[in-house]
Amino acid sequence: MPHATQTTQLQAPDDIGLRTAHGAGDARHERIDVHHHYTAPEWIRWAEDKGVAHRDKLPPWTRWDEAAALALMDRAGTRTSVLTVAMLGRLKEPVVRKESARVALEAADDLTSRHGGRFAFFTPIFLDDADLSRWSVAHGMDRLGAVGVSARTSVGGTYLGDPGLDPIMAELDERAAVISTHPMEVSAPGAPRGVPPFVCDFLMDTTRAALSLIMNGTLDRFPRLTFILPHGGGYLPYIASRIEVFGRRLTPAVDPGRVRDYLHRFCYDTAAPMSPWATPTLLAAVGSSRILYGSDWPPTPARVVTEVTAPALDGDPALGDRERARINRGNALRILPALARA
Repeated sequence: MPHATQTTQLQAPDDIGLRTAHGAGDARHERIDVHHHYTAPEWIRWAEDKGVAHRDKLPPWTRWDEAAALALMDRAGTRTSVLTVAMLGRLKEPVVRKESARVALEAADDLTSRHGGRFAFFTPIFLDDADLSRWSVAHGMDRLGAVGVSARTSVGGTYLGDPGLDPIMAELDERAAVISTHPMEVSAPGAPRGVPPFVCDFLMDTTRAALSLIMNGTLDRFPRLTFILPHGGGYLPYIASRIEVFGRRLTPAVDPGRVRDYLHRFCYDTAAPMSPWATPTLLAAVGSSRILYGSDWPPTPARVVTEVTAPALDGDPALGDRERARINRGNALRILPALARA
């Protein structure tokens, strides 16, 4: 797609989603949460029966509970949570991996059906398994109604922008899909002891994934894709000027004049937390139309969501009512219009 056309699309008004948010009332009580980790209890039971995982050895946040989720959403003012379907454990056999995905997706579909409008879900793609990814997209989106897909930022050194992923990206581009991304459990060599990966390394993995999408031309080849970067985009918005200055030294090189356009091809969720420290920089880099609300529950405890991060966003001095309405609800409705019909 020509560069001029891309720029025109990036600058297009987004008031449709904003008007929808205003029509719903105070968006602080009608949030759409695009960063909600869902480990289905049905999947836990299946994994234990198969001997591929045991609940006592899984992280505490995998003990997802329906009543607790709804209670948190009500306290935080969340109308709809879009679930990232989690499946932990070292699954090697293709047949077992497919069965694992089927169990998890059908649990998400059942949950969504039982609570109309409260839940939606992303279907996963797998960076190391093209066949399973294609099945998941067809089964999750076409049969079960997933509103988009989720993907790791990297798996085994393969990042989202790897050209080997072009076939699945092409299929998703035909669907104008939204791709929610998330880093994996990694620690950089030589990382200080006592610093969990989610403090620093997650942010770096997200940044590298975003750069891989830019450098390898994925954003140009597949212009209908929308990527959601978690945790405020990692370090990407804050090193934009460095990419502009040193872009020609990267391999492949990045045109410095296109860096700002590329930043506007991503969406960024608030699960850093973003407010209040990071807000001015993120707003200056991408504007309020590219930011989405994300709770990061249950890895982020309910008390932190309801008493710290959500109130910080609502009271952030860098945001006016218009910006808050976009972030809490309007932007999500714009990129995921199926949520408005739920």
